[in-house]
Amino acid sequence: MIKSFNDLETYQKAKKLYPEVVEFSMQFPKEGFHLRDQLCRSANSIQANIAEGYGRSVSEFKMYLTRSLGSCNETGSHITDAINAKFGNASEGERLFSEYDVLGKQIYRLREKWH
Repeated sequence: MIKSFNDLETYQKAKKLYPEVVEFSMQFPKEGFHLRDQLCRSANSIQANIAEGYGRSVSEFKMYLTRSLGSCNETGSHITDAINAKFGNASEGERLFSEYDVLGKQIYRLREKWH
């Protein structure tokens, strides 16, 4: 039973992935600071939007889930940029990209089914 945003699988997954992204981004060289900053901000925004929107009206929560999905897509894009720039461990970046791809699909399904 869902009693709070903490009970949502999407929130839990986003919360679990955030420190992994921070750790991945800490490997970036000094010139990758801006990408690291953007990556960490977008990853953090995913769960923050779920938490902020939860408990509001259905239409408002769906809007926050849409924002969360956008941040998830942005995170995947930043991870791809890091891999292409040879920042961080490529295999870890690919694993994270896959995790965020799955998370995005979960957020999309949650948004479609929420009533």
